[in-house]
Amino acid sequence: MVDLTALMASIITGVLSLVGVLVSNRKSETRTMHNITAAQMVTDEKLSELTREVRAHNEFATRIPVVEEKIKVINHRIDDLEAYHK
Repeated sequence: MVDLTALMASIITGVLSLVGVLVSNRKSETRTMHNITAAQMVTDEKLSELTREVRAHNEFATRIPVVEEKIKVINHRIDDLEAYHK
């Protein structure tokens, strides 16, 4: 015959262990989600900064050919003036 007291003690111990594991897993999941959210915020900020830097570079890259063309014109005018004063 099964000892009813031992059976009840085993069931209670099992249920309490299960509750402990479930609570522990829930807290761990919450902490992990918080860490992931924080890491995502950092990544988003870095991506925003990189986007700003790329835009600044692209603006610079589009202005360089204009500057180069103006330098060519200036050099040509200087050459003309030098030739005129010789």
